[in-house]
Amino acid sequence: MKKNTIILAAVVIVVIVGIYFFINNSSNSVTLTNDQSLATSTKAGVGATSTKPVNKAETVIGQSILGNNINAYHYGNGDKEILFVGGLHGGYEWNTVLVAYQLMDYLKANPDAIPTSVKVTVIPVVNVDGLNKVVGTTGRFTASDVPKSESATVAGRFNTNSVDLNRNFDCDWQASAVWQNKTVSGGDAAFSEPESKAVKNYIEANKIKAAIVWYSAAGGVYSSNCHGSILTETTALTNAYAKASGYPAYQEFDIYATTGDMVNWLAKKSIPAISVLLTNHTDVEWTKNLAGIQAVLKYYSK
Repeated sequence: MKKNTIILAAVVIVVIVGIYFFINNSSNSVTLTNDQSLATSTKAGVGATSTKPVNKAETVIGQSILGNNINAYHYGNGDKEILFVGGLHGGYEWNTVLVAYQLMDYLKANPDAIPTSVKVTVIPVVNVDGLNKVVGTTGRFTASDVPKSESATVAGRFNTNSVDLNRNFDCDWQASAVWQNKTVSGGDAAFSEPESKAVKNYIEANKIKAAIVWYSAAGGVYSSNCHGSILTETTALTNAYAKASGYPAYQEFDIYATTGDMVNWLAKKSIPAISVLLTNHTDVEWTKNLAGIQAVLKYYSK
């Protein structure tokens, strides 16, 4: 009898200990820090859904045709939100993505560089599928991941529907558009593509004070305009970036006709916006661009 009592007591102790550890582990597995929230993403064509914690400094503003996330990263807490955009032309203009990543690294390492009145948002790559075509990833990469031949990057200019996203915005939109001396698709309608629509939705949902969009390659800073006079603030933004960076300033991009252009659509919405075109398709020109960025931040610190 005494032996049976000892065995029963041991079993009870084991059960109690097991229940304690099960409850404790279950509680820890669903606890998120104050800096995190739950986000769910589904890759189209794969069918697998995964839930993961995403820091509040990062926003998923939409998804590409293939279901890849289009991310925006936020720095500072001011009321004036300045938007910087790279990779609208994906893997063809991969150096614009690297400029955006350098900006993100700079702001992370130098938070005091952001005026108290300013919030900086960076969308490093809009055409994530086009970037993936060229470098094999939608995220971080280096120049060594890029094919040596520039012709091998051309397909990365377009999204999965073969649309040039910088011909898909609502200023002079046309289905048949032009890139240099080539005819390209502007999509079935303005904002027909999920990537451009994601940018549109983010901008319209937030009070964007100004936008700087990187392209390559012509080497210059260009004001935006959509059949009206150039905004006074756009001119000031153009001149500030150009003077600091050393790029020449231009009132408009007139090398060839463009329709459905992103910065011109921003002008149509009375948002100051400039295009910064890097000199070539390979160099980041970080020193020049950092000087331009700092000039913009100083301008909006007033």
